[in-house]
Amino acid sequence: MTRIDAKFAELKAQGKKAFVSYVMAGDPDFDTSLELVKGLPGAGVDVIELGLPFTDPMADGPTIQLAGQRALDGGMTLQRTLDLATEFRKTDNSTPIVLMGYYNPIYNRGVDRFLADAKAAGIDGLIVVDLPPEEDAELCLPAQAAGLNFIRLATPTTDDKRLPRVLQNTSGFVYYVSITGITGAAEAQATDVGPEVARIKAATDLPIIVGFGINTPEKSRAIASVADGAVVGSAIVSQIGAGKPVAEVLAFVKSLADGAHSA
Repeated sequence: MTRIDAKFAELKAQGKKAFVSYVMAGDPDFDTSLELVKGLPGAGVDVIELGLPFTDPMADGPTIQLAGQRALDGGMTLQRTLDLATEFRKTDNSTPIVLMGYYNPIYNRGVDRFLADAKAAGIDGLIVVDLPPEEDAELCLPAQAAGLNFIRLATPTTDDKRLPRVLQNTSGFVYYVSITGITGAAEAQATDVGPEVARIKAATDLPIIVGFGINTPEKSRAIASVADGAVVGSAIVSQIGAGKPVAEVLAFVKSLADGAHSA
């Protein structure tokens, strides 16, 4: 059982919805990013999604693209991202970390070496948005053999014919993308999301967490009420990009977490 599995079992036992936060590793710099990540659990974050900076992020809107660029400009690399996770684990051995990014940096490092290093750094799961199920032998299956969850995205265009393939080797949770398009492009609507979550739940026992387009505590609560939890990324990253102090960013995160937990 991974930390992700344990966390969702704990939340289920408590009758609570999950709050997942996304931040870009190394944004705006390594030290500030580490301070922020260390503060997320205290702000109510159940699972941390840690963005892996990459030069060509095809699923991300301007807010997260700029965060990745700031991190890269500051010297952030895959190794430095793993270093950040290693530092976090020195004081927190229970909060799950999901590394979210693209396959190129992983491929460049070599799958076996990457998986060993990620496991050693305390990474619990992977979301690699540009590896479809047809490529499961490339990373998904080796990751699961190494004890890491491989979390798949389902979207409004994942129809009933495609869904079983998407779910086949998914573990940890299913990340439902609430909108068509890139991150930060539109607002999620609970009335649209609810029926889709129900459809996916009929096909899997995994928790369904909804992300994209959630930017207020009210929206976090509304979305969590029709799913097993909510993910917020761009709204948090935009606060970091605006140069807000870490304490202020964490206060905003707490308001979002409180929203999800009140669902």
